[in-house]
Amino acid sequence: MKLLHIDSSILGDNSASRQLSGEVVKAWQAAEPGVAVTYRDLAADAISHFSATTLVAAGTAAELRNAAQQHEAELSAQTLAEFLAADAVVIAAPMYNFTIPTQLKAWIDRIAVAGQTFRYTEAGPEGLCGGKKLVIVSTAGGLHAGQPTGTAHEDYLKVLFGFLGITDIEFVRAHGLAYGDEVRTKAMSDAQAHISEQLFAAA
Repeated sequence: MKLLHIDSSILGDNSASRQLSGEVVKAWQAAEPGVAVTYRDLAADAISHFSATTLVAAGTAAELRNAAQQHEAELSAQTLAEFLAADAVVIAAPMYNFTIPTQLKAWIDRIAVAGQTFRYTEAGPEGLCGGKKLVIVSTAGGLHAGQPTGTAHEDYLKVLFGFLGITDIEFVRAHGLAYGDEVRTKAMSDAQAHISEQLFAAA
């Protein structure tokens, strides 16, 4: 099985989402020995944002691209190939200003590709990525799950990946991390318990 692990926090070793996503991957490897992991750190190795150059590169024959266009085309192709090859994806998605990190949005823009991960038909849009398992590590300083303030965070991710055909989505959640040491400790402990006791209970 191929597992794609995505981190997006800018906090390095101080990141709760990085800690928890790493624990998800380790638990997955323990549950399914032999799983092959591909890792992307979107903060340390940021993907450039979708731009006019990206679009022009996609519509230009390889032999006619300049260096910048060739870089964009290769980046898009590699990012998409990693996602398509994965049987499962673990995404660390901290909340920044009521939404996901801009680095994660840049990655999403590279994998949401018409004709590759979704298509439009006479009956409407159709996701082409059904069968993938997705675990989203959701962290936030406040309490936003199920609230209007979470619309551009967890709700957005559910809509986006659902549009791509992924319906097997599970959240590992640690919210209220800025509410003091006691609340933070409990949130992290509950998330870790969810990983160890429930996430792979059927494995």
